[in-house]
Amino acid sequence: MEWRSAGLSWADQERPVLVWERGEVSPLVVGRRLGFRAVGRRQCVGARGNPCPVAAAVPARGTQARCADCARLDRAHSVAADTIADDPRTYRVYLAWFGAGLVKVGITREERGPARLLEQGAVAFAWLGRGPLMAARRAEELLRVALGVPDRISYARKRAVRAALPGVEERRHELARLHGFALALDGWPESLERVPSAVVDHGEAFGVERLAGAGGGFAVTELVDGGVVRGVLVAVAGPDLYLDDGGRLIVLDSRLLRGWRLEGAESAESAESAGGAGRTSVPVREVPVIQGGLF
Repeated sequence: MEWRSAGLSWADQERPVLVWERGEVSPLVVGRRLGFRAVGRRQCVGARGNPCPVAAAVPARGTQARCADCARLDRAHSVAADTIADDPRTYRVYLAWFGAGLVKVGITREERGPARLLEQGAVAFAWLGRGPLMAARRAEELLRVALGVPDRISYARKRAVRAALPGVEERRHELARLHGFALALDGWPESLERVPSAVVDHGEAFGVERLAGAGGGFAVTELVDGGVVRGVLVAVAGPDLYLDDGGRLIVLDSRLLRGWRLEGAESAESAESAGGAGRTSVPVREVPVIQGGLF
């Protein structure tokens, strides 16, 4: 049976799982040893729930794992790309906190709850408003300008601050302060209901306390045919898996798994008996550790 990765999901909002192309899931449990080998070539994952008609090969370093045609189709039905203006569903506006001074504003469908925040790796967040899509979009832009915060933050910056985060109370205080300022602004769309402050912290769900003092580690840059990733799962933050590989912290962006056929790697015991030859063998680069949100 072939196991081709569809990435990681926080859909149940309780525990992250690895998802496979046929719909099966594998729970990710901190403390367990993971080991797998990439096989063959990376294949386009398709769009809108449909497989790529030509099973096109895609670059190993890309996080989207889609060929140009499937990426175009996926974006044509994307709320993030502003291609859907008449969506009747309710949306929520949020503030997401990733590190000291590293905050963004965004929107998500109300029915998804905090899943979008978990997927992004938001260590803490607070809802600001709820209402129709276009009103949420207008509020997002208003808040982005007024608060001086972006609507996108790179995953490289999120990883760089994750090993040196301030405590729960400090991040709650920063979000609560920004929340109060945001709700007091003039110019909110009339159809958008403002939501009282209630900061939600994902530090425990992600296991960020286990990363404190561990350094930034080494981020996997790509998988390669025959390349192995192995280690004891230490934490899962957003799409990132943190693995202790014999004392070396490996950070794997699970989006790099999508489209690869994966096989189980040999056990750590056999790797150790072979002189350590079985350690993670895919290309990696060192992750810097940044104090605060600015480089």
